[in-house]
Amino acid sequence: MLELGDFVMTHIAYGLYLAISVGMTIWVARALSSNGEIFLIRCFGQDQELATSTNRLLVIGFYLVNLGFISYRLNDWQVDTVSLIPDVGSRVGISLLVLGLMHFFNMVMIARFGRAVKAWARDHSDVEDEGPMVRMTRGER
Repeated sequence: MLELGDFVMTHIAYGLYLAISVGMTIWVARALSSNGEIFLIRCFGQDQELATSTNRLLVIGFYLVNLGFISYRLNDWQVDTVSLIPDVGSRVGISLLVLGLMHFFNMVMIARFGRAVKAWARDHSDVEDEGPMVRMTRGER
């Protein structure tokens, strides 16, 4: 059974952990979103609409995974006065590692599939530019 002091310290630790982790998640998501859009535009063959849409989807996924992980890490955590800072620090550190790994994974996937999407967008825009008569002669409807 938790004593009053341990109960208070545990809730202070929860508050610190949530404030720092959620704050870092929001800051990183905004920084990646604003700085990453130019990268996405170039990866997707100057298709601004596709890059903006992809950027929004990446940010939503980033928030869902990271905030879910942060919430999950609150499970079974009891802190005393002595271990407050190390426990909060290690939990925030693991959350930051997850943020970094998510960013690295996203960059690898965009670099890998960006060329294919760029080619698809270029081919798709060429077909639209040709008009309906050229497409019909190719057998496309």
